[in-house]
Amino acid sequence: MKMYIKGVVVNDQQKALEFYTKKLGFEVKHNMPMGEHSWITLVSPEEENGIELLLEPDAHPAAKTFYSALKADGIPSTVFSVDDMDAEFKKLSAAGVEFTQPPTKAADYTIAVFDDTCGNLIQIIQLSS
Repeated sequence: MKMYIKGVVVNDQQKALEFYTKKLGFEVKHNMPMGEHSWITLVSPEEENGIELLLEPDAHPAAKTFYSALKADGIPSTVFSVDDMDAEFKKLSAAGVEFTQPPTKAADYTIAVFDDTCGNLIQIIQLSS
């Protein structure tokens, strides 16, 4: 068994699409209208055939409550890995991404957290080699 799609619940799919593609550099894999919302998946340009990120609408009332609570408590919704934390932090900051936690070393990794502007905190991690 392998992972195929990882979802992140967003409060505005179009705003999320703009943020994740323009600011973070993900590429659209699928964007299919499905009634009021769309099936939007993105991939990393570093792994075009890798795991897809689903921008899932927060249409279910439980999703809004759950993800709002996570964000209020400072808990990231998901984690992306990076090869060079310093370079990624500088690149994203220059693109206007707002970090809630700057790069912080701990044990054998470095983490940082940013706000995706669509209801989530997202953590990035660089594992030490």
